[in-house]
Amino acid sequence: MSETTQQTLQYRFDGPEDAPVLILGPSLGTTWHMWDRQISALIQNWRVFRFDLPGHGGAPAHPATAVGDLTDRLLATLDGLGVRRFGYAGCSIGGAIGADLALRHPHRVASLALVASSARFGSADEFRQRGVMVRTNGLEPMARTAPERWFTAGFVAAQPTIVEWAVQMVRTTDPGCYIAACEALAAFDIRTELGRIGVPTLVLVGAEDQVTGPGDARTLVAGIPDARLALVPGASHLAPVEQPGAVTDLLLTHFSAAWQDTQAAIPAPVFVPQLSAPVLPVAEITAATALPVAPSEGRADPYPPGMRIRREVLGDAHVDGVMAASDDFTDDFQELVTRYAWGEVWAREGLDRRMRSTVTLTALVASGHLESLAAHVSAALRNGLTPAEIREVLLQTAVYCGIPAAGAAFTIAQTVIQAETTPPA
Repeated sequence: MSETTQQTLQYRFDGPEDAPVLILGPSLGTTWHMWDRQISALIQNWRVFRFDLPGHGGAPAHPATAVGDLTDRLLATLDGLGVRRFGYAGCSIGGAIGADLALRHPHRVASLALVASSARFGSADEFRQRGVMVRTNGLEPMARTAPERWFTAGFVAAQPTIVEWAVQMVRTTDPGCYIAACEALAAFDIRTELGRIGVPTLVLVGAEDQVTGPGDARTLVAGIPDARLALVPGASHLAPVEQPGAVTDLLLTHFSAAWQDTQAAIPAPVFVPQLSAPVLPVAEITAATALPVAPSEGRADPYPPGMRIRREVLGDAHVDGVMAASDDFTDDFQELVTRYAWGEVWAREGLDRRMRSTVTLTALVASGHLESLAAHVSAALRNGLTPAEIREVLLQTAVYCGIPAAGAAFTIAQTVIQAETTPPA
C-alpha cells in the first residue's frame, strides 16, 4: 500500500519482490480492484503493481486534467520505489497512460497491452459534456448508466452482485477528479503518433464494446508497428471483469513472449538524473494542417491557439458548423474572430474562463445579441459555471440590462441547460 502526494499515486504491490514488475492501469470510474480476477495468475510470474486514479478508490482528490499529468505522477511514484523498467497493461484511460508512457518514455516500457483503449476517445465534445453532467447532477447518472457502458446485457442479468460492485466504484469516486479525467480524455489524441510506439503491443478489446470498440482497436493495430489484435467474445468495455479467464490468458501469453523479446533487444538504460533543461525530441509528428500566415514577423501567430481555445470553449460541433458555413465572403471575418477574439483576448491570463464566460453572458444580454447566447451558455457550462451561477448572472442582468432582455435570455438559457444537463434515461 502507499502514502500519496499531489505528485504521486495511490498504489499496491502483489507478488514476489524479486520478480519483474507488471503494472495494471484502471479505467475511468474504477479502482485497482477491476483487476482482482487476474492477480492470482499474474503473480506467478510478476510483481504486480496496481494504482488508483486521483479521487478513485479513496485516493486523495488531486485532479489531473491531462493524460500526461497522470503519466508523470505514475513515473514519480515508480521512481520513488526504484522501479525503472516494467510491463504495462491499462484499460481505457489506463491504456491512454500506457500509450503515453511508450511514446515519451519508451525505455521504461518492456511491453504494452492496451485494453478497451483508443488513440482518441470519442469526441472532445462528448467528454466535456459528461463533465457538465457530473458537475450539475453529481456522479449518480454515470453510476446508473455504467452497467450498459461496461457490460453486456447477458452479464448484467446473470451477475447482479458484480454489476452492483462496479456501480459502487463510480459512486465513491470524487466528482472533481472524475470531471478532470473527462477533460484529460477530451484532449487526448495520439492518432498521428502511433507509429512511434516501438514496444510489442497487445490491443485487446471486447467484441461487444460500445465505448471503445473493435474499430478503435483496429486503428491502434494499424498504426502501431509491432501490435496484434485480440478480440474477446462475450465481453464489453470492462473485459477483465466480464471475461477474466480469457483476458488473463491473453496477458500471460503476451507478456511472457514480449518480455523475452525486448529484454535483449532494448537494454534498460542506466539511471540518469533529471537535467536542469529538458531534452527535446528530434522531431514531433503533427497533423499536416496549413495554418494562416502570421500577421507580423517576430511574434507568434495567435490563430492556432485561438482555434484551439475556440473549440475548447464552444465545442467542435459548433465551430465545425460555423467554419463549414463560411465562404470567400466571410472567411476573413472568421479568421479575424479566431485570431483576435480567441487567440488574443480569450487567451489572456488575466481572467480565468469562468469569469470570461460570466462577462460574455452579461455583455450579450446588455447588447441584445441574444442570437449568440445559446452557444455561450453551453460554453459557460463547459468552463465550469453551474446552472445556479448562470441563473444568478442573468438575474443580475435583469436589474442592470432590463427585464425584457433578461427574460428572453432566461428562455434561451433554460433550453440549453435542460438539454446539456438532463441525465440519460
